[in-house]
Parts: sequence; C-alpha cells; structure tokens
Amino acid sequence: MAYKPLPENLTANKPATSHTHAAQEQVKTSLDFSNRKSFADAQRGFIATLNPLTLRREDGHITFDLAHMEFLNDEAPATVNPSLWRQSQLNAQHNGLFEVVDGIYQVRSFDIANMTLIRSNTGWIIIDPLTSSESSAAALALANEHLGERPVVAVLITHSHADHFAGVLGVVSQEQVRSGQVPLIAPEDFVNESLNENVLAGNAMNRRATYMYGNLLPASPTGYVTTGLGAAVSMGSTGFIVPSDFIYETGETRTIDGVEIEFQMTPGTEAPAEFVFYLPAFKALCMAEITSHHLHNVYTPRGAQVRDALEWSSQINESIDLFGHRIDVQFASHHWPIWGQEDAIDYLEKQRDLYKYIHDQTLRLANNGYTKEEIAEQVHLPDSLGQEFYNRDYYGTVHHNCRAVYVKYLGFFDGNPSTLYQLPPVEQAKRYMDFMGGADAVVEKARGSFDTGDYRWVAEVLNHVVMSDPEHIAGRALLADTLEQLGYQSESAPWRNFYLCGALELRQGLPETKVFQASGGIAAGMPIENFFQTLAVRLLPTAADGLAVGILLKLTDMEDNYLITIKNSVFNYFKNKESAADTTLTISSADFKKLIMGLTDDPTLISENKLVITGNAQVMLGFAQLFDQFPRRFPLVTPRD
Repeated sequence: MAYKPLPENLTANKPATSHTHAAQEQVKTSLDFSNRKSFADAQRGFIATLNPLTLRREDGHITFDLAHMEFLNDEAPATVNPSLWRQSQLNAQHNGLFEVVDGIYQVRSFDIANMTLIRSNTGWIIIDPLTSSESSAAALALANEHLGERPVVAVLITHSHADHFAGVLGVVSQEQVRSGQVPLIAPEDFVNESLNENVLAGNAMNRRATYMYGNLLPASPTGYVTTGLGAAVSMGSTGFIVPSDFIYETGETRTIDGVEIEFQMTPGTEAPAEFVFYLPAFKALCMAEITSHHLHNVYTPRGAQVRDALEWSSQINESIDLFGHRIDVQFASHHWPIWGQEDAIDYLEKQRDLYKYIHDQTLRLANNGYTKEEIAEQVHLPDSLGQEFYNRDYYGTVHHNCRAVYVKYLGFFDGNPSTLYQLPPVEQAKRYMDFMGGADAVVEKARGSFDTGDYRWVAEVLNHVVMSDPEHIAGRALLADTLEQLGYQSESAPWRNFYLCGALELRQGLPETKVFQASGGIAAGMPIENFFQTLAVRLLPTAADGLAVGILLKLTDMEDNYLITIKNSVFNYFKNKESAADTTLTISSADFKKLIMGLTDDPTLISENKLVITGNAQVMLGFAQLFDQFPRRFPLVTPRD
C-alpha cells in the first residue's frame, strides 16, 4: 500500500542535532585520522581515469556516475560519521586504471567492485567483470587505451555475487565462451549458488539492497556518500554465462596464455562458492572478497544465508600458510592493494583474527546464557584490531555479526517461551498502542526522548506507532527525523543507507510500484533447471489448488526433455520423464523463458513457427496466471497492506 507523502514542510532533510554533533566529535578523538597511509596506497600506481566518470547505456540512461561526488573534497560535515567520510573519500576519489605491479592492473570505482586485468602472452585475463556490461566494457576500454589494445583470452569469476559476474557480457560473448575461444573459470557450485542467492530470493533481496546501497538517495552530505564496500553500484545491463571450467580443490592450477595460477577454494566464507588465487610470476595473491578494507558482513542486511565466521577466519589463515612466504603484494576484488610481505601478512592476520574474535566471543557469551541482542551490546574489538581502519564497521558491523554468529549456531529463537509465538508486527503494534495510551500519547513521550538523543529507543517505539497507524503524520515525521539522525551517526554505510532510505519512505511515501520481471540478460544465460526453480517459488497455491497438470517440454536446443508438473499446489520438474504429460510443447529454452516471463505469447510463437503444442492445448490457457508477479518495490518501514 502506498501512503501519501507527508506535508511539504515535514519532508526536508534535517540538520544534525547537538547529540549527533557530539557523537561525531567523539569519533574524531577515538581514531588516528592523521594516518594517511591508505590514501597513498589507494592512489599508488594511478594511470588514468574518465573525467567526468559518467557511464551510460546506448539509450543514454546513466548507469554509473561519480561526477556528483565532489562534495567529498570538503571536511566531514556533522551529518556524516567522520570515519565513514574517510572511507567515502577513499572509495570515490581514487578511481580509474591503476598498476598493481607490472603486468597486473585494476580498474577501481567504475562500480562497487574492482575489475582486475592480468597481462598474458597475447591478451588480457579478466578477473571479476563487475555488475554491469557498461562498467566492465568501459573498464576494458580504458585499459586498452592506455596500456595497448589486447584481446580478452580468459575470464575468472572469483565468487557467486552479482557485482563480480553480471557485467560479463561487457568483456566476452556467450559464443566466445561456448566455442571454447575464451575460457570462463569459476569455483565449484558457482552456477547454483549465484542463481539461488540472486534469483530464488532475488526480489526480496533486491528490494532490501535498494536501501542497503542507497539507490534512492541523492548524493549529498545528508544523503548518499558510499556503500562502504565501494563507491557505488552500477545500475546498467546485466548478464550471465555458464562457466566452461570449474575449480574444485585447493591446489589446482591453470596456465592461461603463459600465466600460471594457483587456486585455493574458500567456500562458506564471504560467499558459498568462492576461490582466491596466487600468481607465482608476479608474487601476487588475490584474496577475492574474503579480505577487504573493512569488517565484512557475516550477515548482510540485504538478506542472504548467514556466513561462517570461523571458516572465514580459517580460510584466511590457510592463505597465509599457503602463500604468505611468497607474496610481494596482496590485492582483492574491492578497495586497494597491500604492498610488501610484512605489511600484507600483518593485514591478513588481523583480518583473520577479526572474524575469529567475533565468533569466539559470541559463543562465549551465548554459553553464559546471553541472547543475541545482549551479546551484540557487549562485544567490542580490542584496540589491536579495532583501531585499524581496515577492520572498521564500514560495511559489516560487530553488532550485526555477533547476532549472525548466534543465529548460525542457535537459530533465531532465544530460548524465552514468550518469543516462541509472537504476534506479527501490525497486530503487535496495535496492542502496544492500546496499552500505552494511544498513538498521540506515545508520540508526545517519544518527542521528549528524541530531545535527549535517545534515538534507538525512539525508533523502536515509533515503529509501533507507524505500524499501527501509518497515516499518523506526527508519528511518521518524528520517526523519519529519528532514523535520519541514526543514519548520520552510523559508521556503517549500509546502516546509514537503510536509515536514510527509511526516512525517505516515511516522508515521501513508497515510490511507484512496478511488477518484477527477471533480468532478460541473466535469464537468457540461466540454465533451464535453475529457471524451473524460480517458477516453483512463484507458484500461487490458491490458483493451483486442485490442479493436476503435466507438460512435457521438448527443448529444441537441448538433448534432454523435461516433464513439469503442478500437483498438490507444488511445481516439480523431472528430466527425461515423459509419463503423465497432458500436453507437449516443442520450443527452444530461450523462447520458453520469454513465454513465462511475459515477453511473448503463445500465438506469436506459433505464428513464427517457434512453438508447437500437441495434446491438450487447453492446459496452456491461463498457465502464466498460475505464477505470482512480485512487486519490485514494497514497503519496509510501513505496513505491507
């Protein structure tokens, strides 16, 4: 449900309060801002960039733009945590093509991630081709312009997150990979894990990612400043290509156009399918995304499976054991490198211990009977870890990560039977308001707490006001102001972006809702069985109730046939099983995807001789209506209905 915007006089951004000013000053005194080593490292090896750094699709739509981030040249304002401001400067200001060492180059801040290029005998080996084709193509063009034009001879994708593979069509084509001309190398289970995370729960995840990455916020001192992980997310064209080669075990090697690569498998860390690798000729270690210049997410606010902090720490330690004595430089798929063996090992050890400390202390306190919320309040990093800027809460937070460790081992239930069977948020909120004397009384009391700077408490109580009555103007306005101050104070970019996007939703209402359709680029490259899994998630049980349908798919571009069934309000698929089929469709896999996605229809395909239906053609009538169409945007800080 879309609620009306607040009156115009209540929609403007507010300045930092005196309490926020005080919080920012405390940060300034708690960290060594005179340490400028990261700024020198982030600029080291600079070759060239685009000015302005504005990337567009062929139709002129802007996909990535840092031209409007010049305000970061100034001193940190009171509306941004000074530590996060420092990270924002590093992410946005140091953009372009950089030399890591002779033969290894990175294009940074053309997207949220880095694209790395390794010079081989005859061409480029591309590492992690970013989120969009526009960004990866621009990165490759910049390298070719300044380093000499070379063909792409291989692509490596380090892990199963879209910012590392969805721009693949900007550097290589489907045909080049399918023909064997350009090998595409990825870790074991890359296909399933990337599509499971980005597709099966993709609509909900994408909605939350809109808040996490601040996509709705204008870049300004009171709005968007960074993702923490990188300058910004590219909003361009995406694609997917099934890799031609997979790495299964630590110790596997590949020699690609004269470049030897040693792989270490690191599943269960930052991504469920991930590897890091060592380049002996360059004495260079690529840590993919299991190390970066911040504390990462053991649980990401956009939503994903909880990661294994202990395994994460163990894998970093294995990297030290395998490669530490052989490295001159360590680089990764985000941020800037670490040069020199001593500095690189010190960095790796402290990143290793960062995740192990959070893991161990969470379980210590859990075994003392504390809940996840209590644990999150108690765990603080020792200065030896917490004073390092590369261990700060710019992306993940100690608070969230402690709760994630607890959930991984003990689940969401805290053992208190009062929380076993709680009311849903709206019903809970209505009863709170009744017990607390009504919304007006609560808002009045909350205003007093706001004036004392008790923003966490104000956010909690006003959430009940808004959930019980989203048209309560004073409650929405004060909650928006509260979330805004929490955002200003946040060292974590995702926290800041969530808070400020929440304030935006409260003030301006929900943006116009559009029906979600899977990206054509990703869907085109998606294996058919993964596509079937998306259909199973979308099946409407009420529409399918009582149906017992079997459809045989004879896919003209594949050797295997598939029987898809709907029975018991469940969608199933079976390879090379032809029994119980009511009708048969002869169609290509690409056209079947288009049909289900609503990009074409039965009559069109039949008229173009792309679809033949035999058997009971009535089965196809209304077939598409059996599947849910997800709204692209739904409310996060106001009631769903």
